[in-house]
Amino acid sequence: MKKLALAIHGGAGTLIKGMMTPEKERSYKDALESALYVGYKLLESGLSAVEVVEACVKELEDSHLFNAGKGSVFTSEGKHEMDASIMNGKTLNAGAVSLVSGIKNPISLARDVMEKSEHVFLAAKGAMQFAEKLKYQLEDENYFHDDLRYQQWQEIRGTDSFKLDHSAKKDSKFGTVGAVACDSLGNLAAATSTGGMTNKQFGRVGDSPMIGAGNYANNKTCAVSCTGSGEYFIKGVVAYDLSCLIEYKGLSLQAAAKEVIQNRLLHIGGDGGLIAVDALGNIAMPFNTEGMYRAC
Repeated sequence: MKKLALAIHGGAGTLIKGMMTPEKERSYKDALESALYVGYKLLESGLSAVEVVEACVKELEDSHLFNAGKGSVFTSEGKHEMDASIMNGKTLNAGAVSLVSGIKNPISLARDVMEKSEHVFLAAKGAMQFAEKLKYQLEDENYFHDDLRYQQWQEIRGTDSFKLDHSAKKDSKFGTVGAVACDSLGNLAAATSTGGMTNKQFGRVGDSPMIGAGNYANNKTCAVSCTGSGEYFIKGVVAYDLSCLIEYKGLSLQAAAKEVIQNRLLHIGGDGGLIAVDALGNIAMPFNTEGMYRAC
């Protein structure tokens, strides 16, 4: 049996001391511990890496504490538009959805795109039609309403400003969530889910649903889930870049992850972090922000 490994994250830039009460910090850590416990029990029981990362991300999507699923931020129109992606490192199959609304667990819809369609990436109206075809139950807007998220939106509503979830100016609610796993057969998988940025306009899409940018898995190299300033993760094709440094330069997981986050991403002006695991069960969780909530 291969070495089991699991890592999850609840967003970068959020361990800002002085802005986090001990009670609130405990609640976030408890939520991460709970998701990690659920996932690791499934790994130990022999479930596949794909099943495990989906289960972990669903746990985080079901918490109002994170900017994904239930806790998603408000768009400029006062709606919730969610993105998610998942990838199977054994087959390189992947599924992603973007700009979906009313879906309780966008990560499950992404997995259905991977396994029940001929496509990789479905967006907006088309993704919703696909969900309807699969008889997804839609939650009403109240399910996604959170007072702190609403207050964040009110502060910049009606302006051209937007707020990344890890900006220091606010009482942080954490951003993008993700999970990476290595199962008992040495297969890898990665899953990432987000509600995007507060007051986003024009159908903005970040890196989270983009295979190779915010999410990637390949048994030959690693599984990666990113969080941070999405535009820069897209420009740097960060998740795939990490894999390439391992595949073509022969770097270790730790060295490749450090190079991407502490050098390449910073060089182009981006901030954030990632979690990654390889087929040997090694784990890397670098970040260049003030903090990143993560567990492994």
